[in-house]
Amino acid sequence: MFNTIEKPLIMGILNVTPDSFSDGGRHYSLDNALEQCRKMLAEGADIIDIGGESTRPGSDPVSAAQQIERVVPVIEAIRKHLASDSLISIDTTQSSVAEAALSVGADMINDISAGEDDAMIFDLAAKRQVPIILMHKQGTPKTMQDKPHYQDVVGEVLNHLMQRTNQAIEQGVDRSNIAIDPGIGFGKRKQDNLDLLAHLDRFVESGYPILLGTSRKRFMGSILDVAEPTELITATAVTTALGVMAGVKLFRVHDIKENKQAVDVAWAIKQRRLSIKP
Repeated sequence: MFNTIEKPLIMGILNVTPDSFSDGGRHYSLDNALEQCRKMLAEGADIIDIGGESTRPGSDPVSAAQQIERVVPVIEAIRKHLASDSLISIDTTQSSVAEAALSVGADMINDISAGEDDAMIFDLAAKRQVPIILMHKQGTPKTMQDKPHYQDVVGEVLNHLMQRTNQAIEQGVDRSNIAIDPGIGFGKRKQDNLDLLAHLDRFVESGYPILLGTSRKRFMGSILDVAEPTELITATAVTTALGVMAGVKLFRVHDIKENKQAVDVAWAIKQRRLSIKP
C-alpha cells in the first residue's frame, strides 16, 4: 500500500483513552468516538488511527485486554455505521491488540515501539499482509522525557529505524508494507525535534514512506510560549506544509481541516515547482 502513495495522506487521531495529552477523555465513549470519526472523515481524513493506550510523556502502560476492550467496539461501529471503505489503523505495540483490531476491520498497524515491545507484531503483519508503521522512541512513555540524549539525533534515529525495518523484513513483512516515523516528541529534546524536522529529507532518502506526527506537540509550545495544546493548530499545519515539501507521505494529526489545507496548498506548490524546467 505505502509504495503507491502519491499525494500525501492525512491520518486522523482517535484516542479512545481517558488520559491522552491533548484530547484525553473527549472521545472515550462510543458515541463520541463515532462522532469524532464522522467529523474527521467529512473534513478529509484518509486514515483513522485508533488507539486505546495513551503514550504521552509520563503515562503508564495499559494492558492488552483493556486496549482491546476500548478499541474493538469503536472499529466495529465505524465499519457498521460509517463508510465501509475508510482506512483504519490500530495504534498499539501489542500483537494481540493488533490482531483483535484487524479481525474486526482495521487495515494497518501503527507501532510506536517498531516491534521492540512485542516481536510477534512483525509475524502478524507478515501473516495478514498488512501495512505497518515503525516509529522511533528513546525509552518508554513513562520515562522518555527524563533527560533524553543524542550525539547525532538524525543519524541515530535513522540507523535505529533501518535496523527495525530490516528485522521486520526478516520476519516476512513485505518492504512495500513498511513506513517509518522519526518519533517527534518521543524521547526527544526541543533541539532534537527541530533537527529531525530540518533533515526530513534524510529519512525520505531511505526509500521508505515517512509518517510525521507533530500534532499539538509540546516542543512547538515551548517555541511559542503556549501551554495549551489546542492553540498549536497553526504551528502543526506549518510543519505539515514543510513535510510535504520534504517528501513526507503521511501526516498524523488531530485537526484534519487545517492540515488538509496545508497539504493541498504545499502539494500544489511542489507539483508546480516540479513542472517548471530549470
